[in-house]
Amino acid sequence: MTAVTDIKPADERELVLTRLIDAPREKVYRAFTDPELLKQWFAPLPWTITEAELDVRSGGTNRFVMRSPEGELYPNQGVYLEVIPNEKLVLTDAYTEAWKPSEKPFMTAILTFEDEGGKTRYTARARHWSAADREAHEKMGFHEGWGQCADQLAALVAKL
Repeated sequence: MTAVTDIKPADERELVLTRLIDAPREKVYRAFTDPELLKQWFAPLPWTITEAELDVRSGGTNRFVMRSPEGELYPNQGVYLEVIPNEKLVLTDAYTEAWKPSEKPFMTAILTFEDEGGKTRYTARARHWSAADREAHEKMGFHEGWGQCADQLAALVAKL
């Protein structure tokens, strides 16, 4: 897997991560949409995902629970805004379910999966509600955490 740094954020509210993953995009997409697979890679170790429920369709909900190394649980909930199988997922935490607004929206994620000679160009764009939210996410370790998860994703899909 190779990191690519030539994709620039659209503005001061966006963070971008991209990787070339040595697997067809159907496998990469499946790892995002199959709850049992998602649990295996979606949190940067030693964090884990203890629960995952995914209704992968426009308007469908997603819910997962991250567990810290200390055992603290962090539930996350959102809604899929756009689903194009094997190509694109757009999801947001602005809604918790069926267009019910969340108390504190943080970001919308735009995930794309492009075929590149049998490999997959995976790009994640995290678009935040404010520049302050983007800065907070960056300080929380966006590049390190999402990068580690992308490495874990690549290792998982290599075995599928």
